[in-house]
Amino acid sequence: MSWLIVVDDLTSIGWILRNSVALTYVLRKWAQTSEEDLPECYTRSVCNKVDLYDTPWVEKQCRCPNGRTCSMDISTDDGHTFSEKTRQYKVCENIKKLPKCKYFRDTTWTITLYPNNVTDQVIHCHCPKNAITYLNRRNALHLPNNQLAFQYQFSCSPATRLRCQRKAPCRLFTVRKRQEFLDEVNVNTLCQCPHAHRCPHHHTDYGVISVKSFTEDIIKTYSGYCLPS
Repeated sequence: MSWLIVVDDLTSIGWILRNSVALTYVLRKWAQTSEEDLPECYTRSVCNKVDLYDTPWVEKQCRCPNGRTCSMDISTDDGHTFSEKTRQYKVCENIKKLPKCKYFRDTTWTITLYPNNVTDQVIHCHCPKNAITYLNRRNALHLPNNQLAFQYQFSCSPATRLRCQRKAPCRLFTVRKRQEFLDEVNVNTLCQCPHAHRCPHHHTDYGVISVKSFTEDIIKTYSGYCLPS
């Protein structure tokens, strides 16, 4: 179980970037929501996930032990934030001494999906600057009472320097419907556009086309193509 909080009617991302203090106040006001139904966080578990891709939203995933408060500040300098693309992952502990991951070898984080609808994401190390994350391994965990949990391990990879081939997509968007007006979007850069061209940054931008839909349109994928600058 998790709490999903939408920061609504604050207009646009541009407003947010110019008014981070105001957004921080709104997020902290929302933090007064009861967390009694949330599980207690493990060491370096993600307690809050802040998504700034489009309309900002926060997902509360667990509650910090010993009465500590999980940060909802959009600053990445609070000592509790692990950033990845347009997302910020907050943990209860100070992570400034978190080790740096080695490309391809180390697990930067694990996500475990339990049968009682609880998701646990644990940070193990931070990727080098400008690295990207990818799914490295999937494991089935056998729990008591013959139940299964599924754990996904993610590792770091250098950002691609490959040039896009003609008519090949430069970016892939995977869009998961969370609520009626709320999407969770994962963005993967596939290649670099040639000189004087650019790759779309948003799945609704010009130059992006729908590719596939899964599970009754809950998950959709889009491909973005290079456009003249």
